[in-house]
Amino acid sequence: MADSPNKLQVPWRALTMVGALLLIWAIFSLTTGGIFLEPRNLSLLMRQMSVTAFLATAMVLVIVAGQIDLSVGAMTGFLGAVSAFLFVTHGWPLWAAFLATLLLGALLGHLQGRLVTGFNIPSFIVTLGGMLVFQGALLGLTGGVAISPTPDYLYVGQAYLPKASGWLLLGAAWAFFLYRFLKERTALRWKWAGLGAVAAAFIAVLNAYEGVPLPVVLMLAFSVVFSTLAQQTPFGRHLYAIGGNPEAAFYSGINIKRHIILVFTLMGSMVGVAGIVLTARVGAATSDAGHMMELDAIAAAVIGGTSLMGGRGTVWGAILGALVMASLDNGMSLMNTESFWQPIIKGGILVVAVAMDMMGRKTK
Repeated sequence: MADSPNKLQVPWRALTMVGALLLIWAIFSLTTGGIFLEPRNLSLLMRQMSVTAFLATAMVLVIVAGQIDLSVGAMTGFLGAVSAFLFVTHGWPLWAAFLATLLLGALLGHLQGRLVTGFNIPSFIVTLGGMLVFQGALLGLTGGVAISPTPDYLYVGQAYLPKASGWLLLGAAWAFFLYRFLKERTALRWKWAGLGAVAAAFIAVLNAYEGVPLPVVLMLAFSVVFSTLAQQTPFGRHLYAIGGNPEAAFYSGINIKRHIILVFTLMGSMVGVAGIVLTARVGAATSDAGHMMELDAIAAAVIGGTSLMGGRGTVWGAILGALVMASLDNGMSLMNTESFWQPIIKGGILVVAVAMDMMGRKTK
């Protein structure tokens, strides 16, 4: 007998991830004497996770379509250096340097998508080659010397919203949550009330320090855009169809090549955003910027529930995964843990996340 349309579908994966995150926070709070949960550290944590989150939001769409992009870390460093180079060395207006960086990112992503679809080269190989190319290009552009932008550039990665603006942002979020609460007809409507409480705590904690960091605002804005694109548009639904069953998608009339090219183009543009914010946050474009960030982005997406087999994943799950990854880095740094433990622990968590996904598929 078919399930009733009103049957309650509990998001166990999301609840498990939230529970794991709270457990991680509790452990780090105890081991750091409460420093981990101080408003200052949580504010720094949110800024730290923003760059990974930018990459992970777009990476979800790439993986959902059955592809992978290993070049995003090196491209992040390269595009950040390009924006700083145009602004500092060539004196371009800030808006022009930023726009050129985003367009260049979109072009590079488009070219990689063309190589994947036009020559039937696996995306793993294309983007692995891209990673090496961008690493070399970054080193050549910087010459091994840091490029340090002026404060107006750094504003993007280091500024905070006025505290009153943070409360206005909360009011807008509450209005949306109330709308969804009233519209929802199942018992899951109460999740919107829970999200409203989380949003209030989020703003209150950040305002207890300096306010909501601007990179976090940008992260949330892009997350809303990409989540809507994935869940509410024909393009997004087609990506899920392509990743879930490419043959069925083809016979349904979906232009697979065009969708793959477009998703790589979107990935490249988001890498441009990540590169700008990363350069602004650390205060300089360096020759090792973006190192290994592609693995953090992929891990964030997978930990958040995106299947490496394609056809399944959510943007908000990837944001939660990015927060888990950043929490591990931040907490272990506060504990003065030996640096070699960080990749070991993150790698172990990634393997567990993939194992859970595979077991879930076998069960179904």
